[in-house]
Amino acid sequence: MSDLPPPGSTEPVSPTPSGSPADPTAPPPPATDPASSGSAGPSVPAPGPAPADPWADQTGYGPSIPHQPGYDAQPAHPNPSGPATPADPATPPGGGDPAGWTAPGAAPPPSYPTPPGYPTMPGYPAGPPQAGWPGYPAHPMPGAAYPVAAGPGAYAGWFPGIDPQDPLVNPPHAGIGPWFARCWGALRRGWRQLLPIVLLTQVPPAMVIGVLTLVLSPDGQMATAPDGSPVLPEDFWAQTLGFYGAILFAGLIFGALQAMGWAAGTWVIARQAAGQPAGLGAAFRYGLSRALGLWGWTIVVSLLVTLGACFCLLPGLYAALALALFGPVYLFERRDPVGRSWRMFHSRFGMVLGRVALVVAALVVATLLDVVLSGISGALFGLEPMGAVGTAIGAVTLTVLSAVVAAPTYLAQQVGLVVTYAEQRAQEGPVTAAQLAAELG
Repeated sequence: MSDLPPPGSTEPVSPTPSGSPADPTAPPPPATDPASSGSAGPSVPAPGPAPADPWADQTGYGPSIPHQPGYDAQPAHPNPSGPATPADPATPPGGGDPAGWTAPGAAPPPSYPTPPGYPTMPGYPAGPPQAGWPGYPAHPMPGAAYPVAAGPGAYAGWFPGIDPQDPLVNPPHAGIGPWFARCWGALRRGWRQLLPIVLLTQVPPAMVIGVLTLVLSPDGQMATAPDGSPVLPEDFWAQTLGFYGAILFAGLIFGALQAMGWAAGTWVIARQAAGQPAGLGAAFRYGLSRALGLWGWTIVVSLLVTLGACFCLLPGLYAALALALFGPVYLFERRDPVGRSWRMFHSRFGMVLGRVALVVAALVVATLLDVVLSGISGALFGLEPMGAVGTAIGAVTLTVLSAVVAAPTYLAQQVGLVVTYAEQRAQEGPVTAAQLAAELG
């Protein structure tokens, strides 16, 4: 058949394509206006305008965002793989979205100006928070490190309330080094007051007890009976009871003097650490006001230690270590010194045992010095030096020298116990040297 229209027909006929099929997505061809062609056939209504394509002005991979006030237009992200898009009259030269949107994956613009309507909040300057400006206090927050470096005897990083530079209170977990530093600092600050206190309250009792030992100690020699059994010298029990009775009486009498010295020395250590005046006269007055109470508790602790030693040497030594802090507890807290010292010792056993053992080591050194000087006295003046005037003078002189030489160990004992007590108070809660000085009254 022929593809030509029949004769007399005015309707055009589309030719049949002979090549590849038409693209189904291609838009339909425009309809022919019958009026313009002069056709007399039925009229076909013209199609309306095509719907607007929402993606027509899109050059990226997402929908177009309306222009926001205050934001400058940003360069567009090229879309090399997308279909060609007709040029938009509103698009600036070189491409881009007039609305200011940047396609995902594009590099951020150099800067974003502050949008209108969002002013900076008053009272909070721009930039990182600085210590001291409103809303941010200058001190560190709980758990934060202090803004000071940990120097000798210091510990940084503890919670507020604990001063890492406190001259008396060793912060928790600071270690043995800062503990030694605070002990040395207390000796360096107060040796001018502490040394006279020790020489007047601790050395005289040691001298008197040493001389009584020379005079009243049983001096009889063991004898042997005809059957070979040992025989005690004559009046041995009377001399023994008289000797220990005199030593006990002297210890009780001079115990009040020693207690006054311990109280006065503790007052000096705490006051100087707090930066307060600590005169020698005021120290003795304070020591006198606390002497009787501390002396009474000293007797109680001595009886407990003696009772433990009667069962065995080890229980007596353990009781002496566990009750070593009774003096500072009484002076600072004035309540239950025996029970508080016992609980402090066992709540932090290793720490307190280590500190108190160092204090006991100082007493061991004093005991060894006394033993050495006693041996020298025995070698020079014999086992019974009081039998002659010359030997008696020499033996008494060495006894007095032994008591004076032991004075630094008394200083180390007192300072070590006070610093150890302050450290244990810090383990229970924040405390300062000023607070401890105020507690003494």
